[in-house]
Amino acid sequence: MADTDQKEEMSAEEAAMMSEWEGMAGDDEVAGGDADSSNSEGDDMGDDGEAETRILNQDEIDSLLGFDDDMSDADRSGVMALVNAALVNYERLPMLDIVFDRLVRLMSTTLRNLTNDSVEVSLDQISTVRFGDYLNSIPLPAMLSVFKAEEWDNNGLLTIDSALIYSVVDVLLGGRKGVPAIRVEGRPYTTIETKLVERLVNTCLADMASAFDPLSPVSFRLERMETNPRFATITQPNNACIAVRLRVDMGDRGGRIEILLPYATLEPIRNLLLQMFMGEKFGRDSIWEIHLTKELMKTDVQISAILAETSIKLKDILNWKPGTQIMFNTSPDDPIELRCGHFPMFTAKTGQKQGKLAAQVERYIPPKKEDEEDQ
Repeated sequence: MADTDQKEEMSAEEAAMMSEWEGMAGDDEVAGGDADSSNSEGDDMGDDGEAETRILNQDEIDSLLGFDDDMSDADRSGVMALVNAALVNYERLPMLDIVFDRLVRLMSTTLRNLTNDSVEVSLDQISTVRFGDYLNSIPLPAMLSVFKAEEWDNNGLLTIDSALIYSVVDVLLGGRKGVPAIRVEGRPYTTIETKLVERLVNTCLADMASAFDPLSPVSFRLERMETNPRFATITQPNNACIAVRLRVDMGDRGGRIEILLPYATLEPIRNLLLQMFMGEKFGRDSIWEIHLTKELMKTDVQISAILAETSIKLKDILNWKPGTQIMFNTSPDDPIELRCGHFPMFTAKTGQKQGKLAAQVERYIPPKKEDEEDQ
């Protein structure tokens, strides 16, 4: 009855279109039935006469989407490979491994001096992530420190998890060794805890500046500390970043420190990070340059002292005879010019020393630029 009422409410055009669709659907069913009957010997048929549909299991779905946990980032396939295709692999910046390996050694020594305890710092992983994905993956509670690279004019993020926060507070306030730090969940960090963690962060930033110093001098300055990831946004969510995960162990206590550097922050030193080893000059040999410079300094050159200059016509020069005098508009007190070849080098004053003519250098003449020479 409901179908009849609906058809009555339809217009004539809608009823005609519906009839046409029903006819097309009927033709498809007939064609499908003929095809099934012709291939009935090779197909598996269910009890109701319809062909069974094959359903993918969970492992096949994960493999198709690229969510297989056993796969490395380089072996990703499927949808995840397309999603991560825009990310730049950190291995294209080989100097990062050297920089952060140096950071691990520096932090191990610095944290031992800070805590007066046995501290071991290890590098867990260096990976490339999107900034938005990283913020969503931060285990809370945590303390996020926003710092600025002064020379690079951009920001970075340093994250300390709650386990390391309570461990550092316990150690700095005289906690006993071998006793795990007591965590008090569900409350914000106190002012004392924040100040102690700020001290730890400044120590880490100083070590990171020392780690980058052989490559490019830089200073990292702590701007603010946040506990809410929403307030620690330093770049767009889709921007690629370098995530460095460090493990800090202090006996039975410890935790993780994560350093996040957007690619925009590292852009000023990108060419330096592309080096395969420290000191690579991309075809330039610094040893040869230094040797050549030293040898050039030992080269003997001839300096000419120009007492005066004047312009004379060629026909007048041809009329010269022995005894002809040439008048210059200069006096003995006027400065002279010392030249190396055709290039003026110094201005000097003339005089005598030990019965010989001498010139006392007074001023260096900077070389002229090409455009000035053309004029």
